[in-house]
Amino acid sequence: MNAQDVVFGFGAHSTFGDQPELLSLVERADRDGLDLFSLSDHPYLGERLDAYATVGFLLGRTERIAGFANVTNLPTRPAPMLARTVTSLASLSGGRVVVGMGAGGLWDRIADMGVPKLSPADAVDAFEEAITLVKKLSGGGPPVTFEGRHYRVDRIAPAPAAAPPVWTGSVGRKSLAATGRVADGWLPGHAADWLSERYRTSRPVIDEAAAAVGRDPREVRTVFNFPGRITDRPLPATRDGGGRWIGGSAEQWAEELTGVVLEHGASGFMLFSPDGGTSDAVSLGRWGAEIVPAVREAIAKERG
Repeated sequence: MNAQDVVFGFGAHSTFGDQPELLSLVERADRDGLDLFSLSDHPYLGERLDAYATVGFLLGRTERIAGFANVTNLPTRPAPMLARTVTSLASLSGGRVVVGMGAGGLWDRIADMGVPKLSPADAVDAFEEAITLVKKLSGGGPPVTFEGRHYRVDRIAPAPAAAPPVWTGSVGRKSLAATGRVADGWLPGHAADWLSERYRTSRPVIDEAAAAVGRDPREVRTVFNFPGRITDRPLPATRDGGGRWIGGSAEQWAEELTGVVLEHGASGFMLFSPDGGTSDAVSLGRWGAEIVPAVREAIAKERG
């Protein structure tokens, strides 16, 4: 997965009962040439498969597609151990992993796992430290000593594998700024898209924070979690009265997404069902076989 490519994938919510369907969907997506699959990470829900165990298993059953937790429930996965997990997955899979990172949302449930509850400000501080530490514990080099407010390691050797790209699900202003300083990508929260007020007010925070530490803001990719339905015929309107995308025909999807890449600099799209769940097999098949190739072709033609 080249850092400059526009990427296309899909999101799945995996329960123990979903295993056969999940495997079938990911294997088909791999054959169809999709770039990514993602799984949610809610370890306090007993019916859910563990995100990282499942990503690792699915990477072992595929050849090309990359996987990630969208996004990692960081408070339950301490950063030094998360670094070991993701660098191992990257090495075993030939680099087919992304680190989706979150500061923690459902803190009451997270605390039920025995994790000390952090204030919102402290959670974001820990989130930024974690991204920094995951990168320091990757790529070889001398032992790392790190003394943060939330994480400390003493003379720990980094893994020889390079750090996978880190994409965040930041929503608040402080976590958006942290994304700009240390992350490689951003998944706008609440499935916000390029026409939403949330996106218009959030992306500049990332860009300003990146520039303030000497980074090119374009280094932080925007990959949209994007729900919608794929219809056999064109819809009279592809957005509802509130301006939110509802879907349309394959041609309408391709036209919309091509414009987003060329006009708004989007770096990727993760397909979800209209209710935010896993797309059905037919829709995912049309996504991989019709919409994604059309967008890739249009982008290549426009860019020459």
